[in-house]
Amino acid sequence: MSNWIVYGIGFLAQILFSARLIVQWILSEKNKKIITPSIFWKLSLMASFLLFVYGHLRDDFAIMLGQALTYYIYIRNLQLQGKWQKSPKILQIFLQIFPVFIVLYAYNNGQYDFNKLFKNEAIPLWLLLLGIISQILFTLRFVYQWMVSEKSKSSQLPVGFWQMSVLGASLILTYAIFRKDPVLFVGHIAGLIIYIRNIIIWKKQLRHEN
Repeated sequence: MSNWIVYGIGFLAQILFSARLIVQWILSEKNKKIITPSIFWKLSLMASFLLFVYGHLRDDFAIMLGQALTYYIYIRNLQLQGKWQKSPKILQIFLQIFPVFIVLYAYNNGQYDFNKLFKNEAIPLWLLLLGIISQILFTLRFVYQWMVSEKSKSSQLPVGFWQMSVLGASLILTYAIFRKDPVLFVGHIAGLIIYIRNIIIWKKQLRHEN
């Protein structure tokens, strides 16, 4: 497949990821507190779908791992907001099985094997480990967000989510620089600014409440 198409898929995913943050940020600025709109999770799911495909096409295990771990948390948040249940059943089934299907299909048809994923000549082992650690840390923010949301029975983005976002994005930016991946770099440099801004909004909200 042409590199232009592959990078096009990746950049489209990052545009959607950036769009979710911009919408969330604008609504939070308007309401003077951190808002969690359903469009945030819808755009997240669409972007994750595309970025998983991008990672698959680039044989980049770190990207695929990061998206696979957060993909179902996006779906769960839509369930908590009552939006997932309103989507067509066929779409629900397709989105739920897609990541598993891609991995099993590609593996069984010899498109790649796990040795290739872990021994990609374009990605030295130390860089692959940095990418995996970065993605895991970045993913833990959604695990934390999910646990908080499950406890409160409502979808929300607590300040810890944004603090972990800053740490994870900084590490992924480091990985992107060494990997020479413009898709990851552009996506996370833009996101880092909004993560920091949400922390500032939270601090102002806290002072106002006190």
